[in-house]
Amino acid sequence: MKRISFRAGLVLGMSMALLPAVGVGVSAPAAFAQSAPSSAVIAPVQTLYKALDQIVQSHGSFAERSQIVAAAVDQSYNLEAVLKASIGLRYNGLSADEKQKLLAAFKDYTVARYVSNFKPGADVKFTILPDVTDSPVGGNKLVVTNLGASDGSTPTELSYVMSNAGGSWKIVDVLLSDARISQAAAQRSDFSSTLTSGGVSGLISVLERKAQTYAKD
Repeated sequence: MKRISFRAGLVLGMSMALLPAVGVGVSAPAAFAQSAPSSAVIAPVQTLYKALDQIVQSHGSFAERSQIVAAAVDQSYNLEAVLKASIGLRYNGLSADEKQKLLAAFKDYTVARYVSNFKPGADVKFTILPDVTDSPVGGNKLVVTNLGASDGSTPTELSYVMSNAGGSWKIVDVLLSDARISQAAAQRSDFSSTLTSGGVSGLISVLERKAQTYAKD
């Protein structure tokens, strides 16, 4: 099967507990040759990876690199869907104001984590498989990628769950390896105790503190 390699740093908006430590290799990007439907599904992942490649090659400040990633996150992710899945049924009981404030904090946290994980000069190589597959959930699709290293070590498989809302495909979850460990499920476990003890304001504070910590790395 033909695979498509990019010179880029791989990003997940995934918790660090799910990410292996890797070195990163750099290879020249190759053109995509998918059919139009596959191209549309894969495009958000391409956008995200290109932004990560840009910040890896950049020597800009954390704030400057965050702007690059934030723009890509807006284009690639349905962050509200990710947040809703990460909170679970409690999300439906939140007020519109609580949802808005929580989403803003969640975006800052997601962007800061990406920028912290993919620092200038990082050595990473990843591959996007061109064949889009069906997800077991509804009409969602899966875009499979491999995270590898320049030392030739065995790559880690990462799959992006893509959902079509309003005619646009967006990332709504990330799955790790054949075990299909869900980012949203892992975050739901992390967020649950904070919501129980501190409510929405408590979770917002935790996300803001984590984002600030990433900015200092």
